[in-house]
Amino acid sequence: MEPRTLFVTGGARSGKSSHALAEAEKSGLSLVFIATAQASDPEMAARIDRHRDERGPQWTTIECPVALADLIAEQADPSRILLIDCLTLWTSNLMFGGHDIVTETARLVGAIEHAKGPLILVTNEVGLGIVPDNALSREFRDAAGRVNQAVAAACSEAVMIVSGLLLRLK
Repeated sequence: MEPRTLFVTGGARSGKSSHALAEAEKSGLSLVFIATAQASDPEMAARIDRHRDERGPQWTTIECPVALADLIAEQADPSRILLIDCLTLWTSNLMFGGHDIVTETARLVGAIEHAKGPLILVTNEVGLGIVPDNALSREFRDAAGRVNQAVAAACSEAVMIVSGLLLRLK
């Protein structure tokens, strides 16, 4: 049986991360949180610290702003569950770091498909709002949508969280 791969999407503050944390914790496996956020300013640093405190000491946190495919290949194991939060920040890290998003997405999909242990991947659904008014924001929205499509297709399960409510997609 292939390891479970769960894709969790939804809007900002919809309950995605809470759902993903609960799913991971009920697995009974060792808990590994893969953080893609970077502390680029004091507010973000405080947010990261707050989220780490909320997770508690049972979680091991690994910061990985870009090299997700490599980290999954290295860390995935049947004895632990990897929760990656979030792909939207990962996409922006790739954009602003000058990485090839198409290539990195393909590498991530390959890592998901060959993972030796369970994964939960959290992302934001950014394509449901108005069309952004500038080219960079439109480029980001489009890139995030393509990343989400590719990753959701590679995962065995996909859910969307809306206002704290779960909608099973596959």
